[in-house]
Amino acid sequence: VYSQLESAGEMFFMLSMIDASIDRVEEINQSPQIDIDGKEQTPDRLDIEMQDVSFSYGDKKVIDHVSLTIPQGTTTAIVGPSGSGKTTLVNLIARFWDVDSGSVRIGGIDVKDYKLDSLMKNISMVFQNVYLFPDTIENNIKFGSPNATHEDVVKAAKAARCHDFISALQEGYQTVIGESGATISGGEKQRISIARAFLKNAPILLLDEPTSAIDTETEAEIQKAITRVARDKTVIVIAHRLSTIQNADCIYVLENGHIVESGKHEELLETKGVYEHMWHQYNQS
Repeated sequence: VYSQLESAGEMFFMLSMIDASIDRVEEINQSPQIDIDGKEQTPDRLDIEMQDVSFSYGDKKVIDHVSLTIPQGTTTAIVGPSGSGKTTLVNLIARFWDVDSGSVRIGGIDVKDYKLDSLMKNISMVFQNVYLFPDTIENNIKFGSPNATHEDVVKAAKAARCHDFISALQEGYQTVIGESGATISGGEKQRISIARAFLKNAPILLLDEPTSAIDTETEAEIQKAITRVARDKTVIVIAHRLSTIQNADCIYVLENGHIVESGKHEELLETKGVYEHMWHQYNQS
């Protein structure tokens, strides 16, 4: 009798887990399809425009009536205090979220009018929180370019300064890494993510703290590689290390969801505003 009751108890425990899992699956199945009204789009140009954009997480407004224009082929930096909405702004461009009001346009076309695949083929991303799949390192780098050759993968890895540590692994590029890259360091994950973006070679490059987990020497090398790869691309970079964005064509300063300043590095220093204060703090640290 005891063994049967013990088995029943284990099953009851599993049933509660299964019930919760099914509820989560049903919630996903009932979510609206993001690009149901989208079409295959091939824009003639790749400038980015935000018109009077507002966005909230629940009741918390994060972006408040922001308008900006990023011309094709330029490098734009977005800076500001933590929690000012920098990452959210970039996520809205990639349509990870839909705006509450206003519009986000790429090449004059609202991102809501793109099929997701036709939007994503124009964008490469490197974010602070890198996700890698439980697969080989080579397949993780090829994720955005599945038809790339091994030589292409190695070239991208060398540019991202991760070829040496990959080659040192027992299985090299065929090494299977753990879920979310659990078996390698944060800096190594970030470099693989950068190699993935280099290999995809999309015309728009979104960089959210792309070298935050990397030592200073490697960061300098990767910055040079990003500069080479970014030629003729539309680049948006979020950075806390202000030294990395001094040469940006335009710097937008975000504070409490508002753009409070914009201009080149030298111009913003002369205004004696938020950016000048951040630059002073950065140099002190």
